[in-house]
Amino acid sequence: MTELQSLLDSIRSRNRRFTVYRPTPEQPYETWFRNHNVDVEYRKLPAGSPGSFLAIEHDGAFVGAIGLDDLDTLLESPIVPPDRRADVSEGYRVLFDVLSDTVFTAMTRRELLAVSREIEERAYRVGSGALYVSFQKFSTFESQIGVYRHLAAETDIEIHIYGHPDWTPPEIEGVTYHCLTGDPRQRYWALAFNSESAAMQASGLLAREDPPDSYTGFWTNDPALVSKLRAGLTANTVN
Repeated sequence: MTELQSLLDSIRSRNRRFTVYRPTPEQPYETWFRNHNVDVEYRKLPAGSPGSFLAIEHDGAFVGAIGLDDLDTLLESPIVPPDRRADVSEGYRVLFDVLSDTVFTAMTRRELLAVSREIEERAYRVGSGALYVSFQKFSTFESQIGVYRHLAAETDIEIHIYGHPDWTPPEIEGVTYHCLTGDPRQRYWALAFNSESAAMQASGLLAREDPPDSYTGFWTNDPALVSKLRAGLTANTVN
């Protein structure tokens, strides 16, 4: 078992519960909740309450709440370059934080790109540190070259790209490529960002492709988990 799979299994074993508070018993997010592998409970709000919301518990402890209107922003999956992230709603960013360390299943590549953009934006905003990224194959990275040229040119971030060498990426100052040939880590889409100058801005994403174009994984703001993710991604790789 790879270090990445061990890390994914450890997050999956955590107990999570979502509680939806709303005036009516409608369940419009049933499929979405099921894909996040969590227990869901519905509680009725009194008439005249200010708005419906979602409360989240990890291992019995309350970790955050978000309005159901803001929950829609994740489903919309905003994908914009890091230099235009100011246009992304605050609700999406809050949702990213609240759902940290929650395992999801059946997530699409578009949704993963939206989560990846949030991590890249944090790296861009901090402006220093290291960003480790695997899009599984170098050919998948081709469509993201513009984003990473911008990150490399506008920040002091050390960028490492991992993948199966099915395509030859261009040389970009500040970007180092690492080959994953015949390696089980090719199944994983992963990002890990940390910076000594802003330790609490650490963030990461780990997703395993299974079956094709469907992913199971999690994202995290926990610096310790980000360090484990980085270690699992970088172990025994070569340029």
